[in-house]
Amino acid sequence: MERQDELPLSNGRPNSLNYALLLAVVFGGFLIFGFSENIKGPAIPRMQAEFGLDEFQLGLLLSLNSLGYLIACSFTGYLTRKIGIRWTGIAAFGSMFLSGILMYLSANYTLLSGSYFLMYIGNGMLEIGLAIMAARIFTRNTGTMMNLSHFFYGLSSTVAPIIASSMMGWHLFGGEFGWRGMYVAMLALSLLPIIPSLVAKFPDEHEAHAEERVPLSGIAKDPIAWLIVLVLSCGVVSEMAVGSWLVNYLEKAYGWTTESASGMLSLFFLFFMLARLFLGPITDRIGYTLSIMIFSAFSGLCSFAAILAGESGAILFAIAGIGIAPIYPTVMALLAKRYRSGTDSAITFTVTLMGIASVVGNLLIGAIIDWARALFEGSEGTEQSRILGLQAGYGFIAAMALLCSVFCILLYKKLRSKGELV
Repeated sequence: MERQDELPLSNGRPNSLNYALLLAVVFGGFLIFGFSENIKGPAIPRMQAEFGLDEFQLGLLLSLNSLGYLIACSFTGYLTRKIGIRWTGIAAFGSMFLSGILMYLSANYTLLSGSYFLMYIGNGMLEIGLAIMAARIFTRNTGTMMNLSHFFYGLSSTVAPIIASSMMGWHLFGGEFGWRGMYVAMLALSLLPIIPSLVAKFPDEHEAHAEERVPLSGIAKDPIAWLIVLVLSCGVVSEMAVGSWLVNYLEKAYGWTTESASGMLSLFFLFFMLARLFLGPITDRIGYTLSIMIFSAFSGLCSFAAILAGESGAILFAIAGIGIAPIYPTVMALLAKRYRSGTDSAITFTVTLMGIASVVGNLLIGAIIDWARALFEGSEGTEQSRILGLQAGYGFIAAMALLCSVFCILLYKKLRSKGELV
C-alpha cells in the first residue's frame, strides 16, 4: 500500500528536493500574502491625498477587500479541482502582480478601485489555495508545519508597514518611488513563487486517497463542520479585531500617544509571530482540538484580565497574542486530518463562512461601543461613558476568544463520542 506521508518523485528528483520546492511555494506564498495585505497602511493616506478621496470613498475602497476575498473564496476550491492546485496558485500569484501594474497605471478612483478589487481576488485565491496546498503537502506533523507556514505570514505582516514607508520615500530615475512604485515592487515579488511552482511536482489528492471525495454539499450536512466554522469564526474575529481596535482603545481609554499604543500592538504581533513559530509541535503532541480549546481560553482570559486591571495590565493585551495565534493554522490542520478526501471542499466551506463572520464581527464591535457609551452617558458622564463603551467593545473581542474555546469543548465532546478526536 502506498504511504500517504511520502511525496511523489518529480521527474526523477528525490523526494527531499521536490519537498524543498513545495516548501518554497508555500512559505514564499505566505510571505507575499502578508506583504500584500499589510502594505496598505502607509499608502492609503497618499492615495487619499492624490485622488482627493473623502472618507466614504476611502471606506468603499477598503470594503472591496472583503468583497474580493469572499468572491475568491467561493470559487477557488472549484478551480483547484478543475485546473489543479499548481495552476490555481500560479493564477493567484499572477493576478496579484497584474494588480500592482494596474495600480501604478491608475489614473482615477474607478481604476484604482478595480485594481484593489483584483488584488484581493488574488489574495483570496492565495489564502484558499495555500491552505489546500499545505493540507496536501504536510501529511506528517501537520500542526507544526501549518503553524510554521503562518509564521511567515506573521513575519511579513510585521515588517510590511516599515518596508512600505521606506520604499515610498525612495528616489529612482529622478522621481520619488511613491505608493505606486512601492505597490509594483512589492507585488512583483508574487512572481518568485511561480518558479518553483512550475518545476515541482504537487501531490494529487485523488491519487493520495482512495476514498471517494467528499463534496461541498456533504460538508454542509456535517454538524461537526458547522462546529468547526463556529470555532474558527470566533477565533479569527478576536484575532483580527486586535489590529483594528487595540491602538484606538489604548489612546482613548488611557490617553496613550499613538507611538506608545502602536508599540503595544507591535508587541502583540511579536508574541503572535513567535507563538506560531514555537507552539506548533505542542498542537501535534496534545491534539488539535484540545490545543485550540486551551489557547483560545488563554487569550480570552488575558484580554479580560487586561481590561479589569486597567492601564497597569496593558501588557496582557499583547500576551493574549500567544493564545490567539495558533487558532487559524491549527484549525486548518484539523480540517486536513478530518477531511482527507475532501480538503478543498472543507477549507472552502469553512473559510468562506469565516470571512462573512469577520465582517459581521467588526460591525458588532463598533455597534457595541456606541451602544454602551450611549447607555452610560447619562449616569456616568461623557468621559467615563466613553471609556466604558471601549471596555464593552474590547470585552466582546475577549468574549469571542472564550466563545471559541466553548465551541471547541462541544467539538471535543462530539468528536470523542464518535471516536474521531484529532
